[in-house]
Formats: sequence, C-alpha cells, structure tokens
Amino acid sequence: MTPYTFNGPAWQESWDRQQEAYLPDREERFTAMLDAVEAVTEWPAPRILDLAGGTGSIALRAQRRFPQANTTLLDLDPVTLAIARATLDERSTVVTANLIDPGWVAALPHRDYDAVLVATALHWLTPERLAALYAEIRTVLRPGGILVNADHMPDDGLPGLSKRLGERADARREARYAAGAVLSWNAWWDHAKTDPTLAPLVTERAALFTADHHQEWLPPASWHQQALRDAGFTEVGLIWRGAQDAAVAGVR
Repeated sequence: MTPYTFNGPAWQESWDRQQEAYLPDREERFTAMLDAVEAVTEWPAPRILDLAGGTGSIALRAQRRFPQANTTLLDLDPVTLAIARATLDERSTVVTANLIDPGWVAALPHRDYDAVLVATALHWLTPERLAALYAEIRTVLRPGGILVNADHMPDDGLPGLSKRLGERADARREARYAAGAVLSWNAWWDHAKTDPTLAPLVTERAALFTADHHQEWLPPASWHQQALRDAGFTEVGLIWRGAQDAAVAGVR
C-alpha cells in the first residue's frame, strides 16, 4: 500500500470543483478582478492582498497572471490555510488573522498594496463591521491602489428577475449534486474529515467558527458602493456582474 501523503494541489483542485458548482462564473469574476489590478499597476510585480483568501484561489491566479507578483493571503480557517500553504510558493506570504478584529491589519507584512482582492467571503460580516472593514482596507492600499470585492450582491433594480435567476442556478446545482457530478459544500467538508491531515483542522475550525460566522447578510451592490464612498475611496463602481453576483471596486 502506498504511504499516505497530503497532496495540496489535489485538495486545491477539489476545492475549485466544489466552488465552481456553486459559482459557475467563478473564473469570469477572477479574470475581471485581475484585469482591474493590471489597469492600476504600471509594473510587472504588483503587490496583492488576497483577503479572506481561503485556499489561495485568487493568489494562485494572480501569480499565474503576474509571474513576479508578491501576494499575501490572509484567512482564519485552518483547513483552507493548510491547503494554501501546501500549494502557494515563495512568492506568497500566508497570514492567519480574524477580520472581525480590527487588529488584522497589524498581521500584514506590508501597508502599500497595489490591490486588495476578496471573493465570496465577507457576506457573514455585520453591516457595521463591513463598513469599518472597508475603511481599514483603504489604509493598506497605496494611493491609486484598488479594492475589489466580488460577492452575492443582487441588483436592487431587478428584484424579480434576480430571484428567478437565482432559482434557476439553484436547480442546476442541485441536479449536479444529485447526479454525483460534484461535491456539495457540506459533502466537501465531510470528505475533509476523512483526511488524516485535515481532520484535526476541521475540528479546530468548528471551534473557531461559531454561529456568528454563519450568518448571511446580502445587501445590493448599491449598498457596497455607498459604503466605499463613505470609507474615502475616490472612485467607486461595478467592474463585473453575473446574475445575483457582482464585483464592486474602490480606488484609493
């Protein structure tokens, strides 16, 4: 029998497949985010913060897009951080910090990022905390740097259509789960519990992520844009939209 060895790239692929079932246009939003980084960066080595970055999905794609990029990944989840550390190379620094605590900024190795990128990660914060976080993010960007947050942000001008689009996406996803084409969110975590390396980290994660980390607050994109203006960003708007999701950007 072949001795067990934890394989980071294999788990990274597993995470990607599970996420793509939930977000079919996931790569489109990542491409739009990195297009925005390229637009505000005049040199081939941007400094990028992958905020609440999980397994490093954005950092990995940033390193492929910009081979000389310097990336920082920040997250709290011990499971996804283990996968990130086993996958990212020396161009990336991995930091453990909790975004609920304003002290997360002190854990960063830099204060002059060209871009802060975050995807499908901040909808569990309260309105007050998210608004404050936007202001904190601004302090770690260089002048002219950009924040892009891609998340569930319904279009408040199309409430009925947005709802129907969401229902169609849900039905397609459930059909794929039923056919065994891909693991669901819960099934992925159940699978992680069977891995000798990840299993103890899943237990650690359960202690960290209490009920406060599982609420969902999904305001429209207009709310995010106003919060970014209030936080002091000079340019604010959408750089991508797909059904019920959008990517809002703020330029310092």
